[in-house]
Amino acid sequence: MLQELELGRQQSSIKVITAAKEKSTLFKRPKPAEDLIRLFLLFCGLLSIFTTIGIVYEIGKEALLFFASEGFSFVDFFTQTSWAPETGSIGILPLLTSTLLTSFVAMLVALPLGLGSAIYLSEYASPNVRATLKPILEILAGIPTVVYGYFALTFMTPLLRSLFGDNTVNIYNMASAGLVMGIMILPTISSMSEDALSAVPRSLREASYGLGATKFETVIKVVLPAALSGILAASIIGISRAVGETMIVALAAGAGPNFTFNIFQSAETMTGHIARISGGDLSYDSIQYNSLFAIGLTLFFMTLALNLFSRWVSQRFREVYQ
Repeated sequence: MLQELELGRQQSSIKVITAAKEKSTLFKRPKPAEDLIRLFLLFCGLLSIFTTIGIVYEIGKEALLFFASEGFSFVDFFTQTSWAPETGSIGILPLLTSTLLTSFVAMLVALPLGLGSAIYLSEYASPNVRATLKPILEILAGIPTVVYGYFALTFMTPLLRSLFGDNTVNIYNMASAGLVMGIMILPTISSMSEDALSAVPRSLREASYGLGATKFETVIKVVLPAALSGILAASIIGISRAVGETMIVALAAGAGPNFTFNIFQSAETMTGHIARISGGDLSYDSIQYNSLFAIGLTLFFMTLALNLFSRWVSQRFREVYQ
């Protein structure tokens, strides 16, 4: 009996050693297809990094020429309230404030509507209703922005002028552009927020119901705090999208820098100014030509800061469930 047990142990040991050798041989066996896929993925990652570095280099190089050629200072660039580089006025504040104001109006529209629709789709809508409404909502993201621009100019502006008066609302104004921008970024915030809410475990909801909470109390006090990181990230990405929007503000907000905080007046945003000036007859290495890169570099760092902040928020407030 003891001999049979010993023989069984030896056979099992031999099988284990044989399996380990086969496994090590399998890993050492050349896999050219997987190596090619790995190299291709590495190439894609490096290409995206080098593309970003190239964009920053080219924009930064031309922007430095703008400051070095005429002796302009960074202090004047961020403190003056007039933008006319050909006359020596290089204050970006008129373009910056109009960009922030239109984005603020857009978020006033997109945040409550987007979060409300996300809560409905995630917590209240039946599967059939969700499967029907979500694609319809996401159709808004596929509409060209130039269509949104003409919608703001031909529909939203007359509506605002009829509500507040022709003397109060200019034909080109930041309010109509901001409102339509909010409609444009609504699908982004709604879809990302709905994904964050749906990722909250069902067990948290059931525990809340077990303690006697209503569905509304569960949504407000349990589900929303649990999905806070995803909702905040969606909001910041929406702001970044609004800051970088071009066609809506170019068509509806007006042309010409204007340092004002009245959203019913016309003012030109950074993206709108770049679109208007770059479409004209600009000579290479002129002041106006180089000024476009200074504005573009400022816009780049704004969107970069928003994306970094979104990443920090996601990591800071992220909840991990098992």
